[in-house]
Amino acid sequence: MNYYSEIKDKLIKSEIYDRVKDYSKDRHKVSVYYEIGKLLSLAGKEYGKNIIKQYSDKLIIEVGKKYKLSNLYKMRKFYEIFSNEKLYPLGTKLSWSHYRELLVIKNIDEIKYYIDICEKNNLSKRQLNEKIRNHEYNRLSDETKNKLINKEELQVEDLIPNPIVIKSNNIEEVNEYILKQLILNNLDDFLKQLGNGFSYIGNEYKIKIGDRYNYIDLLLFNIEYNCYVVIELKVIELKKEHIGQIEVYMNYIDKNLKSINQDKTIGIIVCKRDNKFIIEYCSDSRIITRNYELI
Repeated sequence: MNYYSEIKDKLIKSEIYDRVKDYSKDRHKVSVYYEIGKLLSLAGKEYGKNIIKQYSDKLIIEVGKKYKLSNLYKMRKFYEIFSNEKLYPLGTKLSWSHYRELLVIKNIDEIKYYIDICEKNNLSKRQLNEKIRNHEYNRLSDETKNKLINKEELQVEDLIPNPIVIKSNNIEEVNEYILKQLILNNLDDFLKQLGNGFSYIGNEYKIKIGDRYNYIDLLLFNIEYNCYVVIELKVIELKKEHIGQIEVYMNYIDKNLKSINQDKTIGIIVCKRDNKFIIEYCSDSRIITRNYELI
């Protein structure tokens, strides 16, 4: 079989398609590159690894400069990953630029996770790259990873990574006010880190308990889970009084804001350091704690 002629023919047709078609270009490119990856894999097995470099040298002259050796290797790797029976259906859901970002990942379950969040949240290549660089999948709990693998129903807290990464603009030490401002300056990124369906309601949200006003650091609403979310920020280790504080705020929201068709309010304490012993003896399962990390 003349692998080179078939590869060259497919690439030339793809180049023509890109010039003529204005829609679904990238999906077509992904499909073509998958087929080329398969041919490269077969050619390598039959003629040895050096054959891919020979193909690249000829393709650069006869088709275009972008078919250098590293790009052909990416196509071959793309085929080798997505020829896997578990991943094959996911091989055309994203653009080629997205898949290029995913090719550095070895864990199949991690690849599936990023494809899923890209599709659900319409993430750009840059946003995907940032999540991979920040090791979002690795910051999920083992319990959450097992739920994803077994396709079990997820709760709000399952997809909130730990730690939550906050852009600090090179600020090393922060107080609660500065931490809140850093979050508000990158609010979209913060909400996407928390998971699907989070929307912003307000910060320093004023509530009146008895004859005194209190202020909730951040008040959100999760559309997917149909509930309010109270967030309290702590730049120290979690303490038992923090649990009592956020529980009061959650109960206030349930009594005064929550409608009858909405689920109970969830509380998230974002703190410098978690204290598993406090959470272990906390009877309110609606309260979640996450560490933060400044980058």
